[in-house]
Amino acid sequence: MLHNKHIQIIKQTVAPLLEEAGSAVTAHFYKRMFALNPEVKHIFNLTNQHTGRQQVALFDAVAAYAKNIEDISVLKAAVERIAQKHTSFNISAEHYAIVGLHLTETLRELAPKQFTTEVEEAWLAAYQFLAQVFIDREAELYQNNGAALGGWSGSRPFTVIKKVVESELVTSFVLQPVDQQPVIDFKPGQYLGIEVSPSSSDYKEIRQYSLSDKANGKTYRISIKREVGEYTGVVSNYLHDEIAVGDLLNINAPAGDFYFVDRQSPVVLLSAGVGITPMQAILESLAEQKYEKPVHYLHACENKQQHSFAQRVSQLSATHNWQYNTWYNQQEAEQVNTKQGLMDLSKESLPIEEGNFYLCGPIGFMKFAKQQLLDIGVHEQRVHYEVFGPHASL
Repeated sequence: MLHNKHIQIIKQTVAPLLEEAGSAVTAHFYKRMFALNPEVKHIFNLTNQHTGRQQVALFDAVAAYAKNIEDISVLKAAVERIAQKHTSFNISAEHYAIVGLHLTETLRELAPKQFTTEVEEAWLAAYQFLAQVFIDREAELYQNNGAALGGWSGSRPFTVIKKVVESELVTSFVLQPVDQQPVIDFKPGQYLGIEVSPSSSDYKEIRQYSLSDKANGKTYRISIKREVGEYTGVVSNYLHDEIAVGDLLNINAPAGDFYFVDRQSPVVLLSAGVGITPMQAILESLAEQKYEKPVHYLHACENKQQHSFAQRVSQLSATHNWQYNTWYNQQEAEQVNTKQGLMDLSKESLPIEEGNFYLCGPIGFMKFAKQQLLDIGVHEQRVHYEVFGPHASL
């Protein structure tokens, strides 16, 4: 039971301790947990461990909870985002026990003088309270998925029935359940959790990929970017190179708190790179329902070769009289709806006061785009965004 005295102790001791220690807390935590409970490596994206993104995300979440422990309602959006992501990993109550143990021991080992018996009692009460919030919400999501038409719990085997190259780096995979029974509908913008065992990895790998088509009750389509560079994508390259039509993939039910909500207002979609994938699902859904309000779609990518769904979006835009522009960073514009350089929203005619704005792409792009929107007068509550990988604020 979390009492007021626990709350005061957390705010007076643990919150300052976390702030002073910084991400060293979570770095120590992950090292400890992976050493003593290596089975959790089947859940965590180890690439995000190498880049440090996972450590930063966890530290920010724990620190935010400690600071707002007396009123976690201010963290409602973050709790929902994390709970949705957890269901795509099939996280269970036992995982919270493992995490709680190693967070507690991390605090004890890094700050033995500050982590007194009284502080430990308060921390355990606080952690158990928050863990139960997540466990309850995730149980609700699992139950809803299992009870819905075409829904399921845990993983479900799907067959790859089609692979389509969309651009230089992106390939779409159309998935059909092995049992050929219906599949649960999803909200445009959500993602699937994919479980694979690449030959290059010692562990099962779980990744989330945005659904890139409208719901049809029979199949799903995801569109995956081949990740290259310093941190080559283990799973994305495996899917591109080794998974063929006819192969099986284990799929977790659709999840995600970023999706189109019909507010009967103008819609503005802004994406960069592979951030185009959830936008494609939104566009296809808007087209199917013959959305009556204005739609603007602004996309940025490096060049024409990396422009996914270009022909399809042009067709949709022409058919429905949508406003559509693309920026190529490394290539001169060749068509009337293409521009060169970085996206400049100050020069676009946008529904600033009444529109709802959806962003998806690299963190740098979304920060850049969001600031531009705020600068031209868009209210922050009208800006909605999706972050691939560990959550980060803009």
